[in-house]
Amino acid sequence: MAHVEYSISPSGEKFPLPKPEEYALEFERVKQLAEQARQAGKEVVVVMGVGFVGAVMAAIVANTKNDKGEYSKFVIGCQRPSTRSYWKIPLLNRGVSPVKAEDPEVDVLIQRCVNEQKTLTATYNSDCLGLADCVVVDVQCDYSKTELGNMRSGEADMAALEATMRTIGLNILPECLVLIETTVAPGTTEFVAWPILKKAFAKRGIASEPILAHSFERVMPGRHYVASIRDFWRVCAGCDQQARERVIKFLTEVLNTKDFPLTVMDRPIESETTKIVENSYRATILAFLNEWSLFAERNGVDLMKVINAIKMRPTHSNIIFPGPGIGGYCLPKDGGLGYWAYRHILGFEDGDSVFKITPTAIDINDTRGLHVAQLTRDALHNMGRYIAGSDVVLCGASYRQDVGDTRYSGSEMVVRKLVEMGAEIRVHDPYVPHWYELENQDEYPAPGHSWKRFFRNQEELQHIRVEQDLETVLKDAEVMILAVPHEPYLKLDPDDVVAWAGQPLAVIDCFGILTDDKIRRYFELGCEVKALGRGHIERIKKEVRGH
Repeated sequence: MAHVEYSISPSGEKFPLPKPEEYALEFERVKQLAEQARQAGKEVVVVMGVGFVGAVMAAIVANTKNDKGEYSKFVIGCQRPSTRSYWKIPLLNRGVSPVKAEDPEVDVLIQRCVNEQKTLTATYNSDCLGLADCVVVDVQCDYSKTELGNMRSGEADMAALEATMRTIGLNILPECLVLIETTVAPGTTEFVAWPILKKAFAKRGIASEPILAHSFERVMPGRHYVASIRDFWRVCAGCDQQARERVIKFLTEVLNTKDFPLTVMDRPIESETTKIVENSYRATILAFLNEWSLFAERNGVDLMKVINAIKMRPTHSNIIFPGPGIGGYCLPKDGGLGYWAYRHILGFEDGDSVFKITPTAIDINDTRGLHVAQLTRDALHNMGRYIAGSDVVLCGASYRQDVGDTRYSGSEMVVRKLVEMGAEIRVHDPYVPHWYELENQDEYPAPGHSWKRFFRNQEELQHIRVEQDLETVLKDAEVMILAVPHEPYLKLDPDDVVAWAGQPLAVIDCFGILTDDKIRRYFELGCEVKALGRGHIERIKKEVRGH
């Protein structure tokens, strides 16, 4: 009997991977839908990659109407049928979003486009590229770090993007617009993707130039997920005049460019660099505050009060406290793409003398969570306890407040270091049902790419399950780490926390969550309090304890 491979969805549903004999039938299904759409005057758009950005982008395009109020696009979401990702296809074809979002519009939009408007379908057969008037590329381009705290030794992982471009080049119609939406290393569109498409066209005997453009997304997880794609400023560029005109036309039709005008650059390398600099700037101002956070801890200064005082000045209103690390998909890696491109795509050898700030910022952000483990150790020590064998409750697994996105969260660094030091960890997060970076750490985010590789004694973390009832999870806890300023944590009452734990405990504040009154109350209850960037805590402790 033949071995059947399955792709398993986050909810545990198993989908058998398609067999070779099913491909032709699947293409026929999609072809008929595309032909019907074209007869109805719709443009056919293929979105390559239906992950975090692609699934929602596909729905936004599928929801596009023309001046007459008629739906003007038919969208085919295409995903490679791997064991890791194939499940997204059958889910999308039911009208179910393959991405979990706090924004209720995501589920409503995808359900409506698939089941009511019938302007969106999904497939695993990349032959659908031959049906497209436009292809939007949302395939990941990762930056793989080989050492913790040393971005310079990493590599851009272009394999998936390059393979996708080859597939596109061998299948599309000559007049099809190809739009790269992925954040890529500067130079990728013009000097990697365009030559791949040209080579494929030459192999097919096509004399015309491929029509290629770049426009990065600025998607933000949270309650305004859809708006961060549709109702937000876009930057774009084409490889030539025809591509520029086509990408302007396409984005003007599918996005709200009336209220959020397009910025059109002369060349794709400028568009690509815009995204890299934008995120490197953000990563850098966050890393900058790390040194002042340590200064504040050691010299009796509350950095949260300092930041709030600075924010009163309008020119500095975007200053932000860095927390236990800078997570999300973009900020930890985008500067690395620029550093890598400078040498490997653009051919310069002096990257280490040119790039001093960006790599340092990323290294600081990547390792900031390690300091939380040190604060935890010190707090326990002050209570006459030790970190080995201690019961630690981590509150907040996601990378930012009030979202369920755990990608590269600072909390993961905290947990891994504490486990290496011998702590027993429990996790609570009201927004995160599964912490895949721990539960599936041998395969997620990709085999060999887990942060597990940087630490010892990580095997047991795969058994951790995120709890939803804080009162239950705090029973017998010796440490509570407030890692993310989720709304429920801002309201926690110290008396409740100590009652739930059944004993005084060490409280570690990673994000300026505790007011001075709450810090004082924890000390009155016999607890120990430590916090990132809040050196004034020792002053409160002396006031309470009288020494």
